[in-house]
Amino acid sequence: MSTALVTGATAGIGLSFAHQLAERGHDLVLVARDRARLENVSDELQATYGVDTEILVADLSDRAETGKVAERLGDPARPVDLLVNNAGYSLKKRFLDNDISQEEAVFDVLCRAVLVLSHAAAGAMRRRGHGAIVNVSSVASFITSGTYSAEKSFVTVFTEGLSAELAGSGVTATALCPGFTHTEFHDRAGLNMSSLPGFMWLDAKRLVRDCLDDVAKGKVVSVPGPQYKAIVAALRVLPRSVVRKRARTVHRPKA
Repeated sequence: MSTALVTGATAGIGLSFAHQLAERGHDLVLVARDRARLENVSDELQATYGVDTEILVADLSDRAETGKVAERLGDPARPVDLLVNNAGYSLKKRFLDNDISQEEAVFDVLCRAVLVLSHAAAGAMRRRGHGAIVNVSSVASFITSGTYSAEKSFVTVFTEGLSAELAGSGVTATALCPGFTHTEFHDRAGLNMSSLPGFMWLDAKRLVRDCLDDVAKGKVVSVPGPQYKAIVAALRVLPRSVVRKRARTVHRPKA
């Protein structure tokens, strides 16, 4: 039976990955900051799907704790066949209104942890000749909406480069680039999404299912939803000056 490791596994897209992978018969290594929530998810997956689960309490803004997860990914005695780098969050304020320590922390979670964990997983997987990595990015990686877009742009381009490096090794890398998705993400970030029309929202279960199908096909960039496929196609050809102008209105803080 194969094993998958999911970061940010207790909520939103990460929780959906955990459930769908368990449903498909994968044992799970669940990574998040909150031990109580991890234990609840672990118990639920075991009871519902009969899989084995392991929990790792780790704050991925902390280098030592990220290192613990990397060590688990590289453990030859307990191979991980699928890594889902999902953990992430967004800051409410604009870059210059945030304390730099806050920006550094989110950078470490969104970029450095993806780099470190992908390195550990890809190395171990390449030695075994099989495996897959999913790095959860965003449609925001194609626009210019502050540091979140910049960090997700890193994730997308990094994953594309990693995929090329792994070609022919039996290991794949896929960047999942969802748009607005019904999770607790926006509320936790304090973002006002009330003006967004209903057709722009994605369902976490559906997008994860579509992503796993894309992983099976070896697809490098997975954009769920026809509306976002069209948006990304347009963003690839629009002048960047137009993209910059439109991006100013994408994320607005709550009143």
